[in-house]
Amino acid sequence: MSCYRSNYRTRGRAVDINMAPLIDMIFILLIFFIVTTSFVKEAGIDVQRPGAETAEFEQRSTLQIGIDAQGLIYVEGQVIDSRSVRGHVATFLAESPDGAVLVVADKDSRTQSVVEAIDQCRLAGARNISLASRRPE
Repeated sequence: MSCYRSNYRTRGRAVDINMAPLIDMIFILLIFFIVTTSFVKEAGIDVQRPGAETAEFEQRSTLQIGIDAQGLIYVEGQVIDSRSVRGHVATFLAESPDGAVLVVADKDSRTQSVVEAIDQCRLAGARNISLASRRPE
């Protein structure tokens, strides 16, 4: 009988749900997403990169070489001749021997321009040469 009375007394009370832990978890998740979001804006020319299913991003000391749809080659925002790519890459590798070269080519650029730029990078001694692509949406 006493067991019945204790249940009868607790039925009438309202149940409080503590919202503080839920709010704490939401703020922690919000802070996590803010901290892990990348806010890096790439400097250079505006090119439309071709897509690739296995695209990965590498964060290192890189020299970015851009090739637009007309075949013009850009290094550090300046238009250069395809033969002077080798000199720029050699200078970059002298400053950072473990540096990587990133070739960012427009999807409408000629393959010959891209191959020439990569060949010049190899002749300069670059071992880490990557071709940029955009992730599928």
